[in-house]
Amino acid sequence: MDASSPSWTAASSATATFRSARDHLLAIREDHERAYAQFNWPTFDRFNWARDWFDHLATTQPTVSALWIVEEGGDEHKVSYARMAQRSREVAGWLASTGLHRGDRVMLVLGNCVPLWELMLACIRLGAVMIPTTTLLSADDLADRVERGRVSMIITHGRDPERYQPFGSRCRLVAVDGETPDGWLDYADSAGHDRLDADADTAADETLLLYFTSGTTAAPKLVEHTHTSYPVGHLATMFWIGLQPGDIHLNISSAGWAKHAWSCFFAPWIAGATVLIHNVTRFDADALLEVMVRTHTTTFCAPPTVWRMLAQTDLGRHDLDLREIVGAGEPLNPEIIEQVEAAWGLRIRDGFGQTETTAAIGNTPGSLVKVGSMGRPLPGYVIALLDPVTDEIRTGPGAEGEVCLELAKRPTGLMVGYHADTEHTREVMRGGFYRTGDVATIDEDGYLTYVGRADDVFKASDYRISPFELESVLMRHPAVAEAAVVPSPDPVRLAVPKAFVVLAAGHEPTRETALALLRHAREHLAPYARVRRVEFVPEADGLPKTVSAKIRRVELKAGEAAAVESDSSGRHAYDEADFEELKG
Repeated sequence: MDASSPSWTAASSATATFRSARDHLLAIREDHERAYAQFNWPTFDRFNWARDWFDHLATTQPTVSALWIVEEGGDEHKVSYARMAQRSREVAGWLASTGLHRGDRVMLVLGNCVPLWELMLACIRLGAVMIPTTTLLSADDLADRVERGRVSMIITHGRDPERYQPFGSRCRLVAVDGETPDGWLDYADSAGHDRLDADADTAADETLLLYFTSGTTAAPKLVEHTHTSYPVGHLATMFWIGLQPGDIHLNISSAGWAKHAWSCFFAPWIAGATVLIHNVTRFDADALLEVMVRTHTTTFCAPPTVWRMLAQTDLGRHDLDLREIVGAGEPLNPEIIEQVEAAWGLRIRDGFGQTETTAAIGNTPGSLVKVGSMGRPLPGYVIALLDPVTDEIRTGPGAEGEVCLELAKRPTGLMVGYHADTEHTREVMRGGFYRTGDVATIDEDGYLTYVGRADDVFKASDYRISPFELESVLMRHPAVAEAAVVPSPDPVRLAVPKAFVVLAAGHEPTRETALALLRHAREHLAPYARVRRVEFVPEADGLPKTVSAKIRRVELKAGEAAAVESDSSGRHAYDEADFEELKG
C-alpha cells in the first residue's frame, strides 16, 4: 500500500488509536481500579484488524513467533508474525481470485492447523464473514448451519469429503489437506499467490463473525459480531488474562468455538504474544505439562474440565515458567483452585464472558482473588444485577440478580444481536440492558459470585437452590470426578436436589459410595440445600454436554422427571430415604 494514499493514512491513524488503548492497559495491568476508571473503548469509523493491527506487529516484531503448534507426535510448526502476515495476504488474494467477495459467508470447519490462522486473518482482510465451526458436528447440524448461515464457501480438511458433497451445488468447497476431491478447490494453490493486496477498507460496524452458540436449553442461535466487537473488544480479554508482549500463551480450546477466537487468536495477538497449541487427539495431562515446561509457557488458560484432570496428576513435579493462569467456560470449583495454588504457588483467576461478549468480568493480575468469585467488571463493562421478576437493579452486599450489561454505556465487545432473529435480540436487549441469563451475587467489594444459569436455579421446599454451589461441595469429596445437580420431583418438597456423579478412578458405584457422598453433603450443606439423591453415571457415558463441553442440566432434569414419573430410576441410583444410617 502506498504510504501517501488515503487508505494508508486511515490505516496508520487507526493503528495509533488502537495501540494507544492497548498500551494504556498494558502499562497499568496490575491496577484494576485505575484501569477500570480510566479506560475508554477506542472508536473507529473504518477498521480492519488485519491491516490496522496485525500488519503493524508484523513490521515491528517480524521474527517473533505468532503461532507455535506442537503436534502429538513431536512435530512442530512455528510461524513468525511477518510470515503470517505475508501468508494471509496471499490467501486473501487467492480467495478473491476464486470469486469470494466482501460480505460472502465462509464456514471454517478446521482443527488446529496453521491454515486456520492464515484463513481467519485472510477473511478479515477481504471483508468476508467467518462462521467458525467445530469438526464434531453431525450431518444435520452441519446442514442447519449451512442453511441458516447462508454459506458461500466451506473450507475444511479433505479427508471426509462425503460429508460436504451435498452442499457442493450451493457452496464452493475448499480442501486444506489430504487429497483434493473432484470439483473442490485446493488450498495449496494459495501459496505464493501474486495478488497480495486484497485488504478491504471495512467499516467498524460491518459484520465479521457469525457464531452458532452452544445453548444448554435451546437450539443454537446465530451471534453476530463486527470488525470491532471482537477485534477491539478483546482488549478486555487481554487485560483479564494478563498477557504481555513476548508471552508464550497456551489456551486449551477446540477450534470452531468463541473461546478459541478469544484466547487463541485475538487476545494474544493484540498483546503481541505467541499463540501456543498442543495438538492432540486425546487429552493427556502429563504430556501437556511436559510441553509447557519445554516451551517455557508463561500464560495458561483452560476450562474447568481440564483443570480437574490436571488436578489429578502430580502437579508439583513440573518446573514451570508460568506467570498467569486463568479459567473460563464455566465457574471453577474452589477446591481445584486451592489444589493448584498449593502445587504451583499461583491462583487460578476465574473470569466470565459469553459467545455474545468478550471477557466482561474477571479476577485480574495484581488484584485480590477471592476463592469462588468470578471477579469484578472488566474495563469497558458496566454490570448491573437485575431482579429476574421485577427488573429492579439489585445493589448492596449480598444482592442477587441476573448479570446484565448496561447499554447506555454499551461495551464494544457486545454482539450486534442474534442474526436475523429480531425477537430473541429484542428479548435479551430489552429495557436498556443486555441480559446474560446468568445469576450472580455481589459482595461489599464489588466481587461477583456465580450462582447459576437462570434456567438451572430451582426451588426445593420453597428455597432457591444453586446447582453450582452443591456441585462445588460434592467436588471436594475424593470419589467425585464430575457432578451435576438437578431438581428431582418430590411429592412433599416439590423437588429435592439430585446429583448425577461421574466417579474418580478407583471408586465404585456402590451403596457405600453413595452413603459416603450423602453424608458428605449433610456435613457441608444447610439442611434445605443438601443433596438427597445420587445417581452414578458410567465414565464411558459421562454427563450430557454440548459440543463445547457445557453440562446440559436441562437434559438431566427432563430425564429425571420422566424417571420419577415412571418409577424407573437408574441402576446406580440411591435415595437418602433408603438408608437407615441417615434416618433420625
